[in-house]
Amino acid sequence: MIIPVRCISCGRPVAQNWEKFQEKVKAGEDAKKALDDLGLNNYCCRALFLTHVDLVKEVAKFKR
Repeated sequence: MIIPVRCISCGRPVAQNWEKFQEKVKAGEDAKKALDDLGLNNYCCRALFLTHVDLVKEVAKFKR
């Protein structure tokens, strides 16, 4: 739902880069170049960003 604070595999902090990554991709920049610019070089961190689906708005519709 929300991007993890740390990479699940290596433990590197990655959450601070999520919004920057989203802005760059929405602006039309290639995802590979955006990840390189943010300094995410590990395969596990890159996979985390490329495969993450943000579902916060979908889940927020359902209240208790």
